Amino acid sequence: MNLSEREAAVRRILEREPPPPVPPDLYGAAVRRGGRMLRRRKAARRLLWLVLLTAAVVFTVWAATVRPWVEPPSETTPPLTGW
Repeated sequence: MNLSEREAAVRRILEREPPPPVPPDLYGAAVRRGGRMLRRRKAARRLLWLVLLTAAVVFTVWAATVRPWVEPPSETTPPLTGW
């Protein structure tokens, strides 16, 4: 079914004289499903913020201990001449 066929089918359904019956428990099911979706999104958002905060703390601790901006000490010593 392409888009125009779907639209035509929906129009035929909506143009009937008596509207199609709606199941009585549809509202409750929609509310439960919506609430569940919101809780999952909220939990996922909190988990993402927790991971981001943990990564920032780990990076800060690593940078404070390793100090990658400091030049490493020289591995060789220059020759001593003129003693």
